[in-house]
Amino acid sequence: MNRELLRSMTPEKLAVYFDHTQLRAYAVKKDFEKLCEESRSYGFKMVAINPAPVALCKELLKGTSVHVGAAIGFPLGQTTIEDKANETANAINNGADEIDYVVNLTELKERNYSYVEREMASIVEECRRNKVTSKVIFENCYLTEEEKEALCRIALEVKPDFIKTSTGFGTGGATFEDIQLMKRMVGDEIQIKAAGGVRNLETALAMIELGVSRIGSTASVGIVEELKKEL
Repeated sequence: MNRELLRSMTPEKLAVYFDHTQLRAYAVKKDFEKLCEESRSYGFKMVAINPAPVALCKELLKGTSVHVGAAIGFPLGQTTIEDKANETANAINNGADEIDYVVNLTELKERNYSYVEREMASIVEECRRNKVTSKVIFENCYLTEEEKEALCRIALEVKPDFIKTSTGFGTGGATFEDIQLMKRMVGDEIQIKAAGGVRNLETALAMIELGVSRIGSTASVGIVEELKKEL
C-alpha cells in the first residue's frame, strides 16, 4: 500500500471517488433507500443504478450533492443505438445526472468502428446537451489489447467525460494493467473509472495512484471504514 498516498487521504476525500453501486436485478425499495442513505452519510459522488429507480433515488437524494447515475444498455450492450439513446434521454428526464453506457462489443469485434463511434457520439451528445456526465463502459475482460486501444482512440475523437473498465457483471473487473493501458492511450484528455472487483482499501488506493478519477463499487462503505481504521 502506498503509505504516502494513504497519509494524504481523508475519509471525505476518498468517498468522492466512489460511485456507490446497486445494480442487482432483484433489488427492492429498501435496498435503494439504504444505498442513498449510505451515499448521503459518507458523501459518495454518485449512486450507480439501473434506469427504473432513477426517479426514486433522485427524490431520496434531494438536497444532497450525491449524483444519480443510470446504467444504459446494461449489462450486455446488445441493444440498438436508438434504444440506448432513448434509454439515455428517458433516464435524464427522470433526473439522472450521469450516464454509464455499455459499448456494443459485437460491432467492436467486427471492427465496425464507425458504428461504435456513432453509438458513442449519440449518447455523449445527448449527455452534453443536458449537461450530464457521460461514461463509456468497455467491458475489458472480453477485449483484446488491440480492441481496448481502438475504443480509446474512438473515445479520443468523441470525448466522453469518462471511459470505464467494466460493468462488474462480466467474467472480470478492473485490473491494474487495463488502467495503465487506458491511461497511456488517453492521458489527461478523458477521465478513467475503475469498476468491478475493487473491494478493499489497498486496491482502491492503487487504482487512484494509477490515475483513476472514479471507482464503481458495492464495497464503498467498507473501504472508507477501512481507511478510518488505518488512520
